[in-house]
Amino acid sequence: MHQKNFIFVLLAMTFAVFQYSCSSSPAPEQTVAENNSSDFVLVTDRVPDAILEIRYYSTYNFVGARIDGYLAPVALLTKRAADSLRAVSDDVKAMGYRLKIYDAYRPQMAVDHFMRWGADLADTAMRPYFYPNVDKSRLFELGYIAEQSGHSRGSTVDLTLFDMNTEKELDMGGTFDWFGHESHPDCGGNSETMEYRTNDTITATQFANRMILRAAMLRHGFKPYDCEWWHFTLKDEPYPDTYFKFPVEILKK
Repeated sequence: MHQKNFIFVLLAMTFAVFQYSCSSSPAPEQTVAENNSSDFVLVTDRVPDAILEIRYYSTYNFVGARIDGYLAPVALLTKRAADSLRAVSDDVKAMGYRLKIYDAYRPQMAVDHFMRWGADLADTAMRPYFYPNVDKSRLFELGYIAEQSGHSRGSTVDLTLFDMNTEKELDMGGTFDWFGHESHPDCGGNSETMEYRTNDTITATQFANRMILRAAMLRHGFKPYDCEWWHFTLKDEPYPDTYFKFPVEILKK
């Protein structure tokens, strides 16, 4: 193989790995606060219009069981993130939508549960629903499961839009926690310019719906994640280096 051709192939392979992997950036040095929930609030106290479907409290998730640390079907966030989310809610409500939340703060014990599940290659009960095109043995390699999650810092939320006119979720062309390229915000178009690109994965309407959510979140201080259209983190998060451990439960006043 000529040197130029070899370099081209190598670059193409490298691009493919980055395109289809969702590895997180290296975790910074962090402190772990055992049970300090003093700066957290129930999302519904700050965003009363929010609809909750806390997947990790239920058994309908990629593990197929209630996840450790989810003691109540509630969503928690830092006060700063919750206040910013209220602004998003007010914004989309004026357009006829409500926020539907799948997950917010996630304790480290839940992430540890994911790690144990990922190491048990025999447990593939939920594969048809969440990762039919990915072998479970590759979930760590591709970055779908990691030792730490930004959710544990308390200012990250997984959500979608609920259309009050149709009384259904907006069709985003993919489901929450789907392990695959279809979940990438740029699947079907340019997520930066919000321009649709004709493709055989999602429709122009589905892409536009993703961009409605994305634009609203960005307008109110959240930043997106390259591999999940539903995942946003407050840019000015108050605890960028802290991973909390207290459980998801109704907070005591």
